[in-house]
Amino acid sequence: MQRTGRINMPSFRIVVTEHTASPKAGRFVDKVGTYNPKTKERTLDEAKVKHWMSVGAKPSATVHNMLVSLGLLKEKKINILPAYKEPVKEETPAEAQAPEAPATEGGAGGAVEASSEAPVETPAEGVQTEETPAA
Repeated sequence: MQRTGRINMPSFRIVVTEHTASPKAGRFVDKVGTYNPKTKERTLDEAKVKHWMSVGAKPSATVHNMLVSLGLLKEKKINILPAYKEPVKEETPAEAQAPEAPATEGGAGGAVEASSEAPVETPAEGVQTEETPAA
C-alpha cells in the first residue's frame, strides 16, 4: 500500500513492488487498486491481483486481510496488531533500601515495651558467642 493524499486525509494505492523497493519510493511495477480508509471505499482490479499472485507476488498482511474480506482469497485473516506487553514496574531507590518493619500489637510503643520485658539469657560457661570473646 502506498499512501497518497493530504495530511489527515489519507488514501492508499494498492501497488505491486519488488521486495527490495519500498512503496514510498514511488517506483512500483503495477497499480492494482485504491483504498480510502475514511469512506471504506475499495477498488481492486481482480484480474491484475490474480495475475500477480499467480506469478508469485505475496500481499502484505493488511492487503491480505482486505483480499479475504472481499472474497478473493479463501484463507484466514492475519492478526496484524502487536502482542500486548505489560509495562515493567521499576522500584525506586527509597523502596529498595527501606525494608518494611513487621507490625506488632500495640503499635510502635508496644514494640519497645515488649523488648524491654523479654528475659535476657546469659550464655553458659565454655560456650563461645560473638559477643563474648574467648578467655
